[in-house]
Amino acid sequence: MSRILVVDDEEQIRRILRLTLERAGYAVDTAADGNEAVAIFDPARHDLVITDIVMPEKEGIETIQELRQKSAGVKIIAISGGGRIGPEEYLDWARRFGVHCTFTKPIDRRRVPPSTRRGSRL
Repeated sequence: MSRILVVDDEEQIRRILRLTLERAGYAVDTAADGNEAVAIFDPARHDLVITDIVMPEKEGIETIQELRQKSAGVKIIAISGGGRIGPEEYLDWARRFGVHCTFTKPIDRRRVPPSTRRGSRL
């Protein structure tokens, strides 16, 4: 079974993503911020990371960089609802750091890429 790490400072977002992904047949771990994500990320265990960009403690770009140090090939999806600037600007930065896909919040479940749908390989 594929395992996904969901990183978001908003508990409701973590819960919704966890339930959606578990219903699709994935095992899911969650982290409330980048520090927690880096601490629990295991490249032998996690097939995909979905991370928010704007978070306290350790923001998403720094988290992406540190996860890449642990595993250069880790698949990452970045999500953002924006902050002081619109979400597209944050997600553009994430793309520059090689994320595989980006979504703005709120996430439209119909747009989830096939690579995270049941029966698809991550």
